[in-house]
Amino acid sequence: MGNIILRPGWHIKESAATPHSFYKNRRSFIKSLGLGAIGLATTTNLACAGDRARTAEVNGTTQPRPQPNGPLDTIPANATRVGYPAARNGAFSVSERPESGRLVASSYNNFYEFDASTKRVWPLTADYDPFPWEIEVSGMVEAPQTFDLDALIRSMDLEERLYRFRCVEAWSMTIPWTGFPLAKLIERCNPLSSATFVKFTSVNRPQQMPGIRNQPWYDWPYYEALRIDEAMNEVAFVATGLYGEPLTKQNGAPLRLVLPWKYGYKGPKAVTKIEFFDRQPGTFWNDLQPGEYGFLSNVNPNIPHPRWSQATERFLLDENTQQRIETKLFNGYGEWVGNLYPNEPRDPSGPIIR
Repeated sequence: MGNIILRPGWHIKESAATPHSFYKNRRSFIKSLGLGAIGLATTTNLACAGDRARTAEVNGTTQPRPQPNGPLDTIPANATRVGYPAARNGAFSVSERPESGRLVASSYNNFYEFDASTKRVWPLTADYDPFPWEIEVSGMVEAPQTFDLDALIRSMDLEERLYRFRCVEAWSMTIPWTGFPLAKLIERCNPLSSATFVKFTSVNRPQQMPGIRNQPWYDWPYYEALRIDEAMNEVAFVATGLYGEPLTKQNGAPLRLVLPWKYGYKGPKAVTKIEFFDRQPGTFWNDLQPGEYGFLSNVNPNIPHPRWSQATERFLLDENTQQRIETKLFNGYGEWVGNLYPNEPRDPSGPIIR
């Protein structure tokens, strides 16, 4: 996912500088200031002192909520553990690079609902309580329905897949995800045959997620979308865990999408709603800055970002080790997905809007 820079010291509240009617239209406001690009510098305040006064109900009494001691201390206590650890699916391997360390994968995260900095997310997750969790299904389906996530996970045959992960910011990892094919979830949603797109919306809990409170210029909640043929591809994955355990909060608990041939921001975290359409819906970053982030957003070294090259990436092995490597077309998954994109440039080209 992209990053936004920290606010400069002279920044004042939008409402103090702009008519209220215009301020309420956050997307227009961002574009008017030229702040829409992921990767421009802006400040995001850490939670205020009041945010740190966290409490929880324990046995009928209010007690201080325990704060995470580290990035591996954020797995929800009541996360569903049935099916863990899952057997690895050997069809999805990464032979040319080692597996990234669990600590770096759990501490270097983009999750704007908590903070815009990749290194400040996990300490801010204490208030976030993913379980119990429901997913609403609507739009062009046989009938709207709601899934209880615990029951859904228990009904699936979980497996582990080792996937390359490529961020639009040009850093990457190799991560073992636990979950199930997205196609199995789509099938249970019973979409109509006329549905050609599916949209995923993330949770919107400003009281639990300080990034939502501190970044009101974004059009929360986060939302992403795919073509149905993309969602039904065998590589598309619903992750409920990583490294043999349920997802940490900063990695998207309780479930997220993993689409390894696309840039990371195409994999929404903490999905709470699924909708089906017969026309292309908007997506968060493409709506915000269409000149920099396309709807497809496939990993392609031949298409540079308008402000940086995508030909290479910074592979993160662990907290102290990284190396510059060449980026693969479709992140190395062309065997599975290449036929979906006959117009995707196979040779170097300039930035394009897709």
